[in-house]
Amino acid sequence: MTHKKIAMQHDKKIALVAHDNKKRDLVEWAKYNRTLLAHHTIYATGTTGSILEQELGFKITKLQSGPLGGDQQIGAKIADSEIDFLIFFWDPLEPQPHDPDVKALLRMAVVWNIPIACNRSSADFMISSPLMDGDYDRLVPDYEGYRTRMITAEK
Repeated sequence: MTHKKIAMQHDKKIALVAHDNKKRDLVEWAKYNRTLLAHHTIYATGTTGSILEQELGFKITKLQSGPLGGDQQIGAKIADSEIDFLIFFWDPLEPQPHDPDVKALLRMAVVWNIPIACNRSSADFMISSPLMDGDYDRLVPDYEGYRTRMITAEK
């Protein structure tokens, strides 16, 4: 399969998501990294976005709460190249009523080859990477062949 490049600009478009039991961890992480996050465009789901905006003191683009469609909104933005990477502090020990949405969101991140951090350590490594403050060409499979493939109805 051939690949195409999707440009990520100097200022990245970052989605911050956290399950209820991980919101405090994400907020503490974001406050610690406030200076690094401030010049990027930040998206967040529901309550997480409201808390982050209050704690960080800059605008957060707030989407729906995860169970109300926020995870799917972020997934759609990933597919449309409107989000460059995902920081998702999810709770592996707590069942989630919207688990299929969570799985779909993580799937979109992999399909579109965006960086994903699922815990504080991986988020620390991502945010401090030299690649964060420069342009970057993300390689994604060229899905045009898949989109235009011939589909026949079986009898």
